[in-house]
Amino acid sequence: MKPTLPQIVSQFQIEGELVEIKPYGSGHINSTFLVQLSQGAGREQGLILQRINQHVFTEPEKVMANIGRVTAHLCQKIVKDGGDPSREALTFLPTKNGRFYHKTSSGDYWRMELFIEGAKTYQHAPSLQHYYEAAYAYGRFQSLLADFPVNELYETIPHFHHTVKRLVAFETAVAQDSAKRASTVTEEISFIRERTDMAPVLTTLQETGQIPLRVTHNDTKFDNVMIDIQTGKGVCVIDLDTVMPGIAMFDFADAVRSGANLAAEDESETDKVTFSLEIYARLAHGFLDATHHNLTPLEIDHLAFAARLITYEQAMRFLTDYMNGDRYYKTDHPQHNLDRCRTQIRLLQLMEASQVEMAEIIETYRD
Repeated sequence: MKPTLPQIVSQFQIEGELVEIKPYGSGHINSTFLVQLSQGAGREQGLILQRINQHVFTEPEKVMANIGRVTAHLCQKIVKDGGDPSREALTFLPTKNGRFYHKTSSGDYWRMELFIEGAKTYQHAPSLQHYYEAAYAYGRFQSLLADFPVNELYETIPHFHHTVKRLVAFETAVAQDSAKRASTVTEEISFIRERTDMAPVLTTLQETGQIPLRVTHNDTKFDNVMIDIQTGKGVCVIDLDTVMPGIAMFDFADAVRSGANLAAEDESETDKVTFSLEIYARLAHGFLDATHHNLTPLEIDHLAFAARLITYEQAMRFLTDYMNGDRYYKTDHPQHNLDRCRTQIRLLQLMEASQVEMAEIIETYRD
């Protein structure tokens, strides 16, 4: 019999009486709950309880080892800077046996962290300034970890942004055509193949030592930053499951890919897809304000290109999964992955039409 949520909560070192447990947030990967504790005298404390999705993260102990090392480093740097680590970094509670996760008898992995009061995440930015704040938060995250020994982290999702290996998987999917769909997406296949020279650019720079391997977040959507409700400032970067060694530019790039297009990622009408240079400029300004003193000139030179490359990579991944019969991404209808692919293709076309302006914006904020 699986343990109840109160039984799981009781495995952690908490102070107070359990008042309530309820589902929380809109994430699609982990199961998340808000826990309220009463600590007497009218005081309550909020905690976040999560079950780690082991279909996505097959080695949760390595995921938590990465998170533990990174958050400990962040806390040290934040304290040194005179900040509040309980608010500016995630704080995980130990279990009664001293680990930062609880494994149930049924094999599920659970973790618990402090709830950050007075801040919230947004699915959509309320203002342009919020884009700046989110990008600055991601940039500060990277800057605080610039001196972290990256070789101490596990690669929890191997070759996550190795675009050449993604291209190999794509060509394999075309050749095998296991879902018998390749003949229906010849235009999309041609689009990917026409841009194969993009694929090795960043990985070659890193593998030849021209740019460093860094600690990267790898899921830099707007809603993975807690924003202070009163000030509108970016408070804390959350959702650290994909933190691992990577290429710094991809964190900026994915913030652009997901943020500068105001249409849904699975929009079926591609004429609704947009690429906002105004939003892109705010993202570039915020990220570079926080990182320009840490990134190398060559990394900054490739920021605009990285935004195009990650959009190309994501189009390829959606198309690969579509041809494989929708094995990886959750889909709601047979065309879902194809809609996602076409949205990314349209977004990349818009970026390509604006690549001169994209590069000029980077130059504006690089110093």
